[in-house]
Parts: sequence; C-alpha cells; structure tokens
Amino acid sequence: MAKKAKNPPDTSRQPSNIFVIAPDIDNHTLLEYACVSLASANVMASDFARSLSGSQSVTLLGIQQSIMLGEMAVNRVLDNLDPP
Repeated sequence: MAKKAKNPPDTSRQPSNIFVIAPDIDNHTLLEYACVSLASANVMASDFARSLSGSQSVTLLGIQQSIMLGEMAVNRVLDNLDPP
C-alpha cells in the first residue's frame, strides 16, 4: 500500500546567529529580562488597543492577554527560583 502522508519537514535547520545572547548569562538574568520585555509589550499592546476600534481592538486585547499570561508565567518561575 502506498504511503499517502508526506514526510515531516527537516528540523535540522540552524537558527540565525544575527542576534546572539552571550553564553555566560545566567538563567535568572535571562528570565528577568524576559519579564521586563513582556511587561513592556503588555503596556504597548494595551495602549495601542485603545486607539483601535471594533474587532481590531478586541484582537489586540487578546494578544495583550497572551503577553500578560506569558509575563505571569515568567514571574512564577522567578518566584520559584528565588522565593521571597
């Protein structure tokens, strides 16, 4: 019987190294940077959503909520690594 499904794409691609994070940066610092970046994206998306109307505003607020949930997850990891 002939195979109908195609093979999955090759996943051995090498990522671009145009932007590289220094290999000696520790996980805590990387998580803190991710948290700050997500917080900034959260505020930018929220501010921009206010200038839109209708479905565009609703879509951007959905994206903003996803950003916020990512920020919360990173914050939880930071709390787990360094409890108050």
